[in-house]
Amino acid sequence: MKGPLRVHYDEEADFLEISVGKPTKCCATEVEPGVFIRVDEVTGDIKSVGVLSFKKRSKRMKDIVLQLPVEVNFSRKQSLSKAV
Repeated sequence: MKGPLRVHYDEEADFLEISVGKPTKCCATEVEPGVFIRVDEVTGDIKSVGVLSFKKRSKRMKDIVLQLPVEVNFSRKQSLSKAV
């Protein structure tokens, strides 16, 4: 998962979605009741994770574990420091 991380919460639907990168054409799969992943149809990359009934589940937040690859890009920070 590469790109900007976006977090969206719909309070009325009690739905939390965490997505990465630009939106692409995806297929959604329910990996457990009320938890969905969206996978890019071309690359197979996971693009987002969605959780229904998020507030109800938040009491059990320690039970929700997501392992995401993390990539850090310091090129912008370096170019800003060179400009100063």
